[in-house]
Amino acid sequence: MKRRQFLSSAIAAALGGAGLYSARGNLGLLEAATRSYGPNAFNDYKALVCVFLFGGNDGLNMVIPRSDPHYGRYASARATLAVPRTKLLALTPQAGGGASDGADYGLQACTSDNDSIGMSGLQGLFNNGRAAVLGNVGTLIRPVTRAQYRAGGAEVPPQLFSHNDQQAYWQISRVDGNGLGWGGRIADLLHDANPGAFIPMNIALNFESLLHRGQNGNQYVIGNEGPRTFSYFEWDGETRRRMLALMQQGSQSHAFERSYADAFRRARENADAVSTALESSAPLATPFPNNELGRQLKMVARLIKVRGVLGLKRQVYFVSAGGYDHHDRLLAEQPVLLSQLSQAMTAFHQATTELGLADSVTAFTASDFGRTLSSNGDGSDHGWGSHHLVVGGAVRGGRYYGTMPTLQNDGPDDAGWGQIIPTTSVDQYAATLARWFGVGDSELNLIFPNLGNFATRNLGFMA
Repeated sequence: MKRRQFLSSAIAAALGGAGLYSARGNLGLLEAATRSYGPNAFNDYKALVCVFLFGGNDGLNMVIPRSDPHYGRYASARATLAVPRTKLLALTPQAGGGASDGADYGLQACTSDNDSIGMSGLQGLFNNGRAAVLGNVGTLIRPVTRAQYRAGGAEVPPQLFSHNDQQAYWQISRVDGNGLGWGGRIADLLHDANPGAFIPMNIALNFESLLHRGQNGNQYVIGNEGPRTFSYFEWDGETRRRMLALMQQGSQSHAFERSYADAFRRARENADAVSTALESSAPLATPFPNNELGRQLKMVARLIKVRGVLGLKRQVYFVSAGGYDHHDRLLAEQPVLLSQLSQAMTAFHQATTELGLADSVTAFTASDFGRTLSSNGDGSDHGWGSHHLVVGGAVRGGRYYGTMPTLQNDGPDDAGWGQIIPTTSVDQYAATLARWFGVGDSELNLIFPNLGNFATRNLGFMA
């Protein structure tokens, strides 16, 4: 049995079937579709990189209207949270790529005496056609109007304004509770397209992600500096002796012991293989910022560089940054985080250019939810729709996608309390990325079961 097959079987056994699709028909269809994505399905390389902003980024203070009367409505609605127009970095769309509301927009400059860069990197990528803005994205089962929502009974995702629930829905994008992420479902579908892989298609930095949970495969978790060591073998004494004994081939009497020992041994082998590949590769010339997100994206770039050694044609990465839950100190703290985001994503794109893979790697933001348009005095509370960014050489950048909301408290897009109803769904966002990644149109509904509820299946932001 091949290593990938064994690890997949061992993981499925360890989960006790908890990851099974609750809709057996969909699981069967997905397994049947998998056979069409064999070892020769792709002759190129592509990677998706999810940049998750934990806490709920206030996208309304990241992408901000600059022109009248739109800025006036923004400033009135945001009150104490309004960013001065003089602190906006102009976004210049390409011909035909303007925002749906006709407004000129900018990114919050977010510079200070200690940070002269701010979001100028992402501004440059947008203006040079390498980044796009997706307006008002959020979790949806089907389109919802203000009237439908306020009348009650509208079909919406569970626990709309809960951190944990919405983090999960962004990554799982279904309500049947099967716990499998849309990245994991893609990996299930394309499982055989990486026939010589040493490690799984899905790689997370520092901790497991819901996005990567699949039925027939696991995710590989790596630290910012490389594979993590196994502390059992750093200890002295009886624990070390017992662990070494357990690892010996044929010494286990119980099936669970054998499964655990084999999986543990394979994990060590994988860690050794990844470490060897990374150590044998020359350092990247591109400098990365020394912040948490920068360190994660640098490791992603290093892994992409050794993709051939690791036998990978398709990869989905998950990196993250925290601290975006700004119920207070929004104007003081969000600019620091946005600057770090911009610098890290800009450096990452520059690294993919250095590797000659800018057209093959796409990074995109995600978050729990947006924030309320209304101010609570010093911050914003849990909202719904928000703006997001997509960066890469294959992005049809310098354009706005989706419908920009009316920035008016108690306006046509306000569900209540300043919570903006999204007009673009996570399913549409993710399906557009998946299509570019290589998933056929006929399989998109299997991965995104709510996609058929929306008129537009492809948002058009990928070439």
